[in-house]
Amino acid sequence: MLLTRFHALHKQRGFTLVELAIVMFIVALLLGGMLLPLSAQQDIRARQGTERALDEIRDALTGYAIINGYLPCPAPVNLSTNGAEAARDANGVCPSRVGALPWATLGLGRSDSWEHLYRYSVTPAFSNSGTGTGAKFSTTSTGDITLRTRDSANALQTLAASVPAAVVSHGASAAWAYSTTGTQVADSASINTDEDTNGNDAAGTSFVSRTASPPASPDPGQFDDMVIWLSTNTLVNRLVAAGKL
Repeated sequence: MLLTRFHALHKQRGFTLVELAIVMFIVALLLGGMLLPLSAQQDIRARQGTERALDEIRDALTGYAIINGYLPCPAPVNLSTNGAEAARDANGVCPSRVGALPWATLGLGRSDSWEHLYRYSVTPAFSNSGTGTGAKFSTTSTGDITLRTRDSANALQTLAASVPAAVVSHGASAAWAYSTTGTQVADSASINTDEDTNGNDAAGTSFVSRTASPPASPDPGQFDDMVIWLSTNTLVNRLVAAGKL
């Protein structure tokens, strides 16, 4: 009788093969995470943090437009306004269509996870404040910014057209980015076609958003930029719903 009770108790306290397999699987997952290089873990966290910040930027730009009836001007990259949008002229026109995101005006952090300013470009028709001879955007306004991506053959394809505004984080490589002291980071890549478009196109009307590629990648080269944009339909519909259009 005692021997029978002992065996029953032993069975209750022991692990089954299935339970042992589950434990081993969990241990393997934990060890795999620990084996991931620290730099890779830091980069993943940095990108996730910047993705969240870019979502907040999109919401903040939309909120600004709902309150004011137009989008903000870019801030000067030389930090002369301390992150506030540049002053418009007598007709409500921004002095420049591309520059730094006006983080102080929007009430946001000034830099991405790598301590670089966000690049911001806005279609003039959407940033005019409507004073003087200027006019605010309407339901018939269209943007002049085009977003492109790369297909499986690395050919450029249109991702979004007639965009009112776009914002870029230049990623860890920071090609063409401006630091929080207003100094531009040199482009160290020999081939950097799409990041050149995102950071060195003075017109500010063309941007590329695509899958990341590491340094020394063949043409179109490395890419770790992160890009968001506002669509005309979404922006106009939000202002109509808010009674601003």
